Amino acid sequence: MRILKVTADNIKAVAHIVKRGGLVIYPTDTVYGLGCDPFNVEAVKRIFAAKGARKKPLPVLASDIEHVEKIVYLSKRAQKITEKFWPGPLTLVLPTKHVLPSFLTHNLDSVGVRVPQHKKAIQLIRFSGGFLVGTSANKTGEKPARTIEEISLNLKEDVDVILDDGPTPSGNSSTVVDLTTDGPKILREGPIRLKEILEVLSMKSL
Repeated sequence: MRILKVTADNIKAVAHIVKRGGLVIYPTDTVYGLGCDPFNVEAVKRIFAAKGARKKPLPVLASDIEHVEKIVYLSKRAQKITEKFWPGPLTLVLPTKHVLPSFLTHNLDSVGVRVPQHKKAIQLIRFSGGFLVGTSANKTGEKPARTIEEISLNLKEDVDVILDDGPTPSGNSSTVVDLTTDGPKILREGPIRLKEILEVLSMKSL
């Protein structure tokens, strides 16, 4: 396990490790993320093993909306929400196009996706091929980390490289909203509230 400071060259080096099947810890606009190539099944298996006892699908970060549309279907209401809140701290659970490994999605017909508002994270994702697993860098049950010092040693030992950019801007995990149901459903409270989403959709209630 290596710790690298964020520089243009180091971002490219870490992206190369991702492409080779490596596991990385990296900064985002919310908390530090634990990532790999979402299309590499063996790397995804390593993520689940590193997290420990995780029974939920892994979310995916994308570099832009064009890449998002390669893996999920965007309805008109999803497009409204993304236009308002992306890039930003909002993860949307959307119908998958079944191009991601079923191991990552737990054989579900949906997956959580997000475009982060963090230039260095976007650079890393872009250099990694446009996608990166975006689960938080903590063992299951532990608090998400805003700095690499807050990440448990056990998890650090499970990854190939850590990209250190100091404290993350927010420190709060993204809001998670399920858009596969009739009305938007909050799965995790975060910086963006349900009220704000409903206002964008011009909805008064669920």
